[in-house]
Amino acid sequence: MADKTIEQYNAEVKKCRDIFAAKAKDYGTSWRIMRMPSITDQIFIKAQRIRTIDLKGEKKVNEEMDVEFIGILNYAVIALIQMELGDGSDTEISYEEAIRLYDKKITEALNIMLAKNH
Repeated sequence: MADKTIEQYNAEVKKCRDIFAAKAKDYGTSWRIMRMPSITDQIFIKAQRIRTIDLKGEKKVNEEMDVEFIGILNYAVIALIQMELGDGSDTEISYEEAIRLYDKKITEALNIMLAKNH
């Protein structure tokens, strides 16, 4: 059971990581200037979008809910990284460091999930 759970987790996280990595290459780590309230606002906006799509069953933009869930996960990882690094106000980090920290937080989340599901 755990092997299948890990496999599913890794498959979904890979999609999220690929998007995070692509955006980090394109935009750098400009998210380092975001304070926690701004990050939680972004998560809230994405959750509201999911709820609206679910309730109304319609989208004005051809975008699946998956994109919003991926955004929630990536912003949650960004929040965890920000909590570890502290206020970066204007301090960007390297692409490699951002990916290393992303992987670290994703692994920590997997370990917590597995411990809870023991």
